[in-house]
Amino acid sequence: MKRSGGNESEKRRKRRRLLHELGDQRIPYLGPSDHGFQQLWETSYSGLALRRSCSLPEELHGRVEAALLTLRQRGCFLRDLVKVRDRDVFTAVSRVLLGQPGTTYRYLDTRLFTIPWHTDEQRGTCCDPDLSAACKALWELNCFFCSDVGDRKEGDVFKQCRKEFVGAIESKPSVEGDTESKDSEESKPSDDGGDSESKQSEEGETESKHSDDWDIESKHSEEEEGPSSKQDAAWESRHGDEMGDMKTKQTELGSPTGSKQHSEEKHTDWKHRPAGSTETETTGLGPQEKPVAELKHSLSGYHIEDEEDEDQQSGQGCSNLNPAKTSCPGPAQFNVTLLNYMDPAAMSQLKEEPYYGMGKMAVGWHHDENLVSLSPVAVYSYSCHDDDKAGVSSEEGPAEKGCWRIGLKVAWDIHTPGLTLPLQSGDSYYLRDDLNRTHQHCVLAGDSARFSSTHRVAECSTGTLDYIQSRCREALSNLSTDPETGTHSLLSLLPATLQGYEEIHNEVEFEWLRQYWFQGQRYTRFCSWWARPMEQLENDWREMELMTQLLLAAVEEEGQPEEGRREMAETLLTALTDRQQHRQTWRDRCHSSLAQTLPPEEAPVDRPFWADDDPSMPLPFDLADIINRVESLLWRM
Repeated sequence: MKRSGGNESEKRRKRRRLLHELGDQRIPYLGPSDHGFQQLWETSYSGLALRRSCSLPEELHGRVEAALLTLRQRGCFLRDLVKVRDRDVFTAVSRVLLGQPGTTYRYLDTRLFTIPWHTDEQRGTCCDPDLSAACKALWELNCFFCSDVGDRKEGDVFKQCRKEFVGAIESKPSVEGDTESKDSEESKPSDDGGDSESKQSEEGETESKHSDDWDIESKHSEEEEGPSSKQDAAWESRHGDEMGDMKTKQTELGSPTGSKQHSEEKHTDWKHRPAGSTETETTGLGPQEKPVAELKHSLSGYHIEDEEDEDQQSGQGCSNLNPAKTSCPGPAQFNVTLLNYMDPAAMSQLKEEPYYGMGKMAVGWHHDENLVSLSPVAVYSYSCHDDDKAGVSSEEGPAEKGCWRIGLKVAWDIHTPGLTLPLQSGDSYYLRDDLNRTHQHCVLAGDSARFSSTHRVAECSTGTLDYIQSRCREALSNLSTDPETGTHSLLSLLPATLQGYEEIHNEVEFEWLRQYWFQGQRYTRFCSWWARPMEQLENDWREMELMTQLLLAAVEEEGQPEEGRREMAETLLTALTDRQQHRQTWRDRCHSSLAQTLPPEEAPVDRPFWADDDPSMPLPFDLADIINRVESLLWRM
């Protein structure tokens, strides 16, 4: 189902009007050194749980961090070419997906194929021993998170950790005055600091700065990021020795020490308001603005409507599915982890956080998408410290100023202050309950390179190998082959049956084969797990092409009743028109200017998988010619 142009225009009009009423005022946010931070965390962000590095087993830290460095050294972290507003753009971060064998994760019109993590029961031969050991270490971390994140008895531990964290921050001497005012000025985005895409049009700029419907991090273009080889060279020179050390000994993880959080703007006048209070405060907005509570009400109602509609149209969210079937009431069973790597020093430009002035963003505001409803998210953070940057001068503030941070906000709420939380290397945090649905989060860049392992319960009812193989069997059940002559025929010519099988045909080609050859095949040099299943899918696709040709022959057969031929022709025309449009889209993506910048081993492949080594299978017909023939036939009827 496509989103109507009128509906989309109305929503954009509402968004522009509400943001105009807000004006250029910054929304307040609190960091650990700000008064009221703990109270804000407990009342408005209670679904956020922090587990400090010292509370995880040291042996697990060592194995996980060695695994991340191994994957990085082997070249497994790659930038994704994703689609945003009909444009292909590179992600700012490099990624790789690990998870249950045969599982995929889809976001921004891109399907990622898992490198399977290796368990004690699943010792595959698809990876070499070093890579296999790395995958197993991340599976062990996943098991820890599965048992830890949903254990309500751990709630007291998380609360105590939160209090100790805030207490440590508040006990440190503050460095304020000139530094604070300097940071406040530096945090304001410059007039010419926006990315190239946001300047395409007035409407585009509004969307790029204020839209929460998509992941802003994916907007970083090649010009903004610089070539990936720059990151590779920088990482090799700075972290090569660290990789060697990790192979010989476990990483020593010091106890985290709190200090004053880097905060560009102070909002100590913020007062907590109990839930249900009707008191109105403007929280620093100018006198010309409407009461914040009124704006909050209209923004929140609008955003929830927009979010649900977006999920339904994209097929990537969880609101398009039956909540009774997709909710996650029991213990979390994370089935994938999306690993991320980013080195800010290798980035030519990072986008300023536009709402609060929190600083430079590595990943923009977003909800994690394509997850089971109400399922938690667990994130492990590992920073590769550079000795040259180990000490931050007292003039610049505390050491945490250069830490990576997570930022959180209530979705489309300009009343509740935002929250930032610094992350020491080895820290983990959980997004629990409905926090991922009702709130949004971003990742604020620190000084050092950083890995993260983000564990999710992906909604993969239509995203597993078992699923698509069952769909192939369903479609091919309508194909009959004479055992003596080898002649093929269709068992049923009912329009509804034919329509369903042609839809499966399109799903196999565009959601699996072309997705795999667009980017999934890049990982075959590391792991061969998907090679044979994709060969089988190609064979099934060939037989579906044969079924389409048999349907065409039935449509053109004069002996068929005219009414039945008309219904079959209309079914065929709809399927072929859709197929033609999708093939052109994928052809354009594979030959786009960005795709051509990738090295050969990573470049998308517009693979003619129908014409390789099987001469017995018919080549695909000219879709444009067949569509014209069917249209002419319908016109004559």
